[in-house]
Amino acid sequence: MWLINSSIGRKVVMSVTGIALILFLTFHGCMNIVALFSGEAYNMICELLGANWYAIVATLGLAALAVIHIVFAFILTAQNRTARGSERYAVTDKPTKVEWASQNMLVLGIIIVLGLLLHLFNFWYNMMFAELIGATPAISPTDGFGWIKETFSNPVFSVLYIIWLVAIWFHLTHGFWSAMQTLGISGKIWFCRWRVIGIIYVTLLMLCFLVVVLAFAFKCAPSLCGYACC
Repeated sequence: MWLINSSIGRKVVMSVTGIALILFLTFHGCMNIVALFSGEAYNMICELLGANWYAIVATLGLAALAVIHIVFAFILTAQNRTARGSERYAVTDKPTKVEWASQNMLVLGIIIVLGLLLHLFNFWYNMMFAELIGATPAISPTDGFGWIKETFSNPVFSVLYIIWLVAIWFHLTHGFWSAMQTLGISGKIWFCRWRVIGIIYVTLLMLCFLVVVLAFAFKCAPSLCGYACC
């Protein structure tokens, strides 16, 4: 099958799964913003998306998308390195027209995967998984608001999440326009436009997550202390 066996096919798979993951991040970011204004409303969303069959199916589908995206990313990286052979050692100066993110996608990918594992441990493991197995952690599995407060009250976790979000920003700002180019949506006119759109969109998206981390780290969320920093 050309989607798996050819380089172009793998890039198409990478692009489609990447766009799907960006859409999920958009939903996740909007959901997190709710926690800034109402812990009760946020927990209602968490309960709706708890250990229900449709949420479990969606989680499995999301996990499959992430695994496919990551596996194909490593395959393409290895393929590119093999194709370049010893030539990659002959170049000492980095090309000026190539983005930093493009040159360091593997490093960014590793940071993102490690951050994802940390995020799964802090939230999915203590919430949906705990609810599925009937565990009783210190905070209720359905109390997503409580888990956000607990996680970001730890300065180490807050810093690690900020590093993770920065890595995702670099990864997505490159991946956004690259996906459009791979899918043939980006022509000569739209190439620069997609880059600008991607930077704006991804920046706003990452700010949704960053604001939540900082607000809870410094206890400045309106839902925590009535619109004033504690």
